[in-house]
Amino acid sequence: MALVLGSLLLLGLCGNSFSGGQPSSTDAPKAWNYELPATNYETQDSHKAGPIGILFELVHIFLYVVQPRDFPEDTLRKVIQKAYESKIDYDKPETVILGLKIVYYEAGIILCCVLGLLFIILMPLVGYFFCMCRCCNKCGGEMHQRQKENGPFLRKCFAISLLVICIIISIGIFYGFVANHQVRTRIKRSRKLADSNFKDLRTLLNETPEQIKYILAQYNTTKDKAFTDLNSINSVLGGGILDRLRPNIIPVLDEIKSMATAIKETKEALENMNSTLKSLHQQSTQLSSSLTSVKTSLRSSLNDPLCLVRPSSEICNSIRLSLSQLNSNPELRQLPPVDAELDNVNNVLRTDLDGLVQQGYQSLNDIPDRVQRQTTTVVAGIKRVLNSIGSDIDNVTQRLPIQDILSEFSVYVNNTESYIHRNLPTLEEYDSYWWLGGLVICSLLTLIVIFYYLGLLCGVCGYDRHATPTTRGCVSNTGGVFLMVGVGLSFLFCWILMIIVVLTFVFGANVEKLICEPYTSKELFQVLDTPYLLNEDWEYYLSGKLFNKSKMKLTFEQVYSDCKKNRGTYGTLHLQNSFNISERLNINEHTGSISSELESLKVNLNIFLLGAAGRKNLQDFAACGIDRMNYDSYLAQTGKSPAGVNLLSFAYDLEAKANSLPPGNLRNSLKRDAQTIKTIHQQRVLPIEQSLSTLYQSVKILQRTGNGLLERVTRILASLDFAQNFITNNTSSVIIEETKKYGRTIIGYFEHYLQWIEFSISEKVASCKPVATALDTAVDVFLCSYIIDPLNLFWFGIGKATVFLLPALIFAVKLAKYYRRMDSEDVYDDPSQH
Repeated sequence: MALVLGSLLLLGLCGNSFSGGQPSSTDAPKAWNYELPATNYETQDSHKAGPIGILFELVHIFLYVVQPRDFPEDTLRKVIQKAYESKIDYDKPETVILGLKIVYYEAGIILCCVLGLLFIILMPLVGYFFCMCRCCNKCGGEMHQRQKENGPFLRKCFAISLLVICIIISIGIFYGFVANHQVRTRIKRSRKLADSNFKDLRTLLNETPEQIKYILAQYNTTKDKAFTDLNSINSVLGGGILDRLRPNIIPVLDEIKSMATAIKETKEALENMNSTLKSLHQQSTQLSSSLTSVKTSLRSSLNDPLCLVRPSSEICNSIRLSLSQLNSNPELRQLPPVDAELDNVNNVLRTDLDGLVQQGYQSLNDIPDRVQRQTTTVVAGIKRVLNSIGSDIDNVTQRLPIQDILSEFSVYVNNTESYIHRNLPTLEEYDSYWWLGGLVICSLLTLIVIFYYLGLLCGVCGYDRHATPTTRGCVSNTGGVFLMVGVGLSFLFCWILMIIVVLTFVFGANVEKLICEPYTSKELFQVLDTPYLLNEDWEYYLSGKLFNKSKMKLTFEQVYSDCKKNRGTYGTLHLQNSFNISERLNINEHTGSISSELESLKVNLNIFLLGAAGRKNLQDFAACGIDRMNYDSYLAQTGKSPAGVNLLSFAYDLEAKANSLPPGNLRNSLKRDAQTIKTIHQQRVLPIEQSLSTLYQSVKILQRTGNGLLERVTRILASLDFAQNFITNNTSSVIIEETKKYGRTIIGYFEHYLQWIEFSISEKVASCKPVATALDTAVDVFLCSYIIDPLNLFWFGIGKATVFLLPALIFAVKLAKYYRRMDSEDVYDDPSQH
């Protein structure tokens, strides 16, 4: 029943489906970000026997010794073909050869059965004649023991041999008890195991619609991302165009901006320089006038009569000689003006070069907004197309045959579950009968071996080597009686036990070899998948039975293997032959409309790059002449003193000389002149020095600006020409390339989504792993592990115990003679020596 249930579960899922070529790969591309929610199943993929598995493996080893030949695929195919023939002619040579092949394969099992039958036939006969013989005081029935010299040695050998055999029998009985218990406990698990499998199957049925809903729901995620990019076309497409244009345009604008800044700095430097030169001319004139006045005052003071008297005359003469140093620097009034250069720069600045540069920047920065304004209609059209794709995908998924298959499978599952729940009580009842029968068999063997153990125990413990056979004690005699009772029970029941062993052996060994082992190795599927085997008109039975299209390659092994790998029903049953999801979800068909909408997308960009006025502005600046100015003449004056002498030192020296004169008008007059010189230094010289410093800074700025001015402008104009050519020749291609890239991005979302749908439906949706698990449960777990393994262990243990009853009873009969009290005996002079 379990095997039939598992096969029907597999075939039920295949109902009303179509076969075809298997996809080459079941691995999803890693670039996909979608993932179906995981489905958790309760039933374990594999069954573990636990520690008792060692005993099962021992039986398997024994079966391999008995039947070492490989699974007879060809023979089994021919047997199945013969079974479908209406009339079998047993005289045909091929039938005879087939029979010989079966006998050859079953030779080991047949030999064991023949030995078992001999045991069954001979043991009752031997027991009958042995009983008759004993009744006639033969065969050891006479209660007379002849003393032998080696009697004690034989008694010990018989006792040890019987003990060893009893231990072996006990191990076999233990195997029988364990196997009997395993059958009972495992059958009790069958209901829970069946419920677990049906729960997984219902999970499969219930989860499949949810999986399809999840797949459809992911369309909204994809569409939302596409809509986000469409709504952000200014930053996505416009930004992409801007990024492509920026490297070729921005550096040129930056250079022009730098040049515009340099022009402004030049103007400021020239203005500062012009103002400084005018100030220097005025300040130098004022300094000269002040120094002339103070020299006149000093000459007047030195006309004092005191200057004629020594030693004052020497001081006056030294002061008179130093007056020639009180002169201003005449070159400060001779520095050339920069009015012409300033006028040239002002002419350049009449054109707002900086404004032109900002206009160029703005024309680039406006690209995203212009793209968004010019693509409003196209974006609306693409959105309409995307909304229509969602309804098409929904229609395709609704027509998938998976739903119909699962609906029919649901009916089958319900019927199967009802059948199992209806028949499980009967199975459990039969299991109770089997358990009770096994318990009786094991108990009977246990009773026999107990009599042997009691006989050994009483015989060994009660034996008195000084007692004669006729004077043996009661305990020793009881031991001999127990041994003979064990012998009697052995003759009485061992042939019945062997009948049970032979029957269970034939059934269990053949099921293990012809079903369990080939099922695990999938050789059984290969036999069932043999072309034209089960029906001479069908190449593949499963395809022909289910679809009436036997040429389609749908095999039991392929369906089972795919389900075992947790593959989806669509791919497992090759439903693409009846409903090709690839054609229904044609990517080109769905994305063609998007592509056509994107092809109509036109973007016009007007990028401003300076223009003719700006170019003339740069050329005029290069020709303004600041790079040809004689900066050395200006810099030379900035390093000189405004006066011929340090007026502050001169004033301190004059004041010191005045202090060395006698008090009077001359002294006071010289001190006043010294103070005047200090004032001139403070009010005239220091401002001139400040103006010279300003002049120095302005000259340095002009030097920096004018250094290589013509080459810089020439380079900028060349870069400007290159950028203008790039805009003229490449802007259209850049717009086309970025538009295609943008379109590929939008289409790529749906290509990935549609490919994921195809992959998920083919490989993931309605994964039939619970069906393969149910088949494994029915065959590998229920039939082989729950029934056949314990059954084989049972006949293995009981058979071993039954076979060893034969030597046990022989040794028991021999040994009983040494324990029982005899009616007569041989007389010796010194019995103690024997």
